[in-house]
Amino acid sequence: MNIKITPNNLTKLEKIFEEAKYVLRFEKGSFNSGYCILEHKKVVVINKFLNLEGRINTLIDILTTLPLQEEILTAESHKLYKQIQA
Repeated sequence: MNIKITPNNLTKLEKIFEEAKYVLRFEKGSFNSGYCILEHKKVVVINKFLNLEGRINTLIDILTTLPLQEEILTAESHKLYKQIQA
């Protein structure tokens, strides 16, 4: 998936998590992969020290592994989600 590294695209990715009822938190910690997923609580914790590119790439990595209910996403979010899955 080739997505431009812009603050607007980061916001769009964050919106997908919000619509899927995941809580997205940026905190400090010792993460081997830059993030931690608490699936039963629907919480995703991202290393707050990641730069913009790191945050976008991490969110994309997470979206490819999470089972999301696509029907609850808005049309714009669903389109971006499908691009990421391809």
